Amino acid sequence: MSTQQAKPSTSPVKVRVRLATEQDMAAIQEIYAHYVLDTTASFEEEPPTVAEMTARWQRVTSRGLPYLVAVHRKNVVGYAYAGPFRERSGYRYTIEDSVYVSQELRGRDVGNALMTELIDRCTVLGFRQMIAVIGDSTNASSLALHSRHGFFVVGALSSTCFKFGRWVDAVLMQRILGDGDNSLPPKNPGRRKQRKK
Repeated sequence: MSTQQAKPSTSPVKVRVRLATEQDMAAIQEIYAHYVLDTTASFEEEPPTVAEMTARWQRVTSRGLPYLVAVHRKNVVGYAYAGPFRERSGYRYTIEDSVYVSQELRGRDVGNALMTELIDRCTVLGFRQMIAVIGDSTNASSLALHSRHGFFVVGALSSTCFKFGRWVDAVLMQRILGDGDNSLPPKNPGRRKQRKK
């Protein structure tokens, strides 16, 4: 009899991606807490409470922006959302993405499903550029996910975070949405009705 432990599965899992609801916030908070406490993917050092995560979700959705969850066997196993890249009005056609997957299902296509839906929704809403600010240039899984979806590296901000006793950089990646800068944009991005799915 072998004493080796079975390797965790890396086969893709089927998920349903839908708009997040307030009832999802506890699961979302639990997923995010891991990234705060154990990784440099987030530059926060204390996990936000469920109440704070709910407030953040409300700020995103009040702008008409997508905040999504991936559901597998009735459990929330990942989430993604788009927020303003910067608050000044000239940036209104540029959006920043965030994607987080539960530790147990990383590398099993959950991030792909979330990213695909997020890009589609942001394109329909009239945004023209999507920016990713990736914590830590050693974050290979996030860099690979974004590259797979058409993002390219535009630069890095060196030593902008100090976490776990070391300096950490942030990698900037960018992706064109829709026509990009090849046509005039719609008047008010982000205000079209989102499909429920």
